[in-house]
Amino acid sequence: MPPTENEPRGKASSFIKDLVVFVIIALAVVIPIRFWVAQPFVVSGASMHPTFETGQYLVVNQFSYHFTNPNRGDVIIFKYPLDVSQYFIKRVIGLPGETVSIAGSVVTIKNAAHPEGFTLSEPYILPADQSQNMMTITLSPDQYFVMGDNRNESSDSRIWGPVPRNLIVGTPLFRLLPLSTLSVSPGKYSEPAGEQQ
Repeated sequence: MPPTENEPRGKASSFIKDLVVFVIIALAVVIPIRFWVAQPFVVSGASMHPTFETGQYLVVNQFSYHFTNPNRGDVIIFKYPLDVSQYFIKRVIGLPGETVSIAGSVVTIKNAAHPEGFTLSEPYILPADQSQNMMTITLSPDQYFVMGDNRNESSDSRIWGPVPRNLIVGTPLFRLLPLSTLSVSPGKYSEPAGEQQ
């Protein structure tokens, strides 16, 4: 029997319906992942050299910090406190409640476990980094002190102050591009036991 005129229209209608259902399902899956689990981030600027370079494409883990707090040494992506429409990438140096003292390139941390303070070991910065800062700051219970790995070229907590906990978005999960720098948990550093809070 030859096809009736209604059959092609029925197939087109079915295709459109399937397409709409697919788009709805895709959005239902992608949007929560994009806003709550992971999002893309492109590095811009020299403040985290040599750990991260301009143009590197990162996937940011936004999920874990819903359940845990950042640790010292974590690289974090956060909303810039002076303009929350901008996102920055820096490394956590001081934790809530701690006192951070900087004398040139030497960072000293005082906390409950180390009331006399300890000098922070920072193998991720270049030996040539010769910061001339002199400052001491005590963080409130919801503040983090952050600095770029390239101390000579970084605008960070030394200039505009600590980062409130609610502005921290996440930590790099993958470095995808360029492919030659592909890595998991790029920039991850675990502090020695003696430097833990």
